[in-house]
Amino acid sequence: MKKHTRSILDELRNIGRINNVEAFIETTGSNIIESAVNLLNTIKENYPEDTAQELERRFLNSIRNKEAKKFQVGVKKIIESKKLDDNS
Repeated sequence: MKKHTRSILDELRNIGRINNVEAFIETTGSNIIESAVNLLNTIKENYPEDTAQELERRFLNSIRNKEAKKFQVGVKKIIESKKLDDNS
């Protein structure tokens, strides 16, 4: 009888299939929340208060509405605004 060996790709594919869904949700959720908190802190440290509040609002609304585009639009507006200010 031939022994079946798995490739590294098979092993990597199987890593994504977690038997304990609750543990996956808990770990992934915690990681996402920590990342979001870090992002919001970075925004507050690098932008004026009114801009930071606008980005935070857009970020939270994007999550709530499941639309990343709204946050991206807000960041692009700030970049364009900075370019205009720098050229003035």
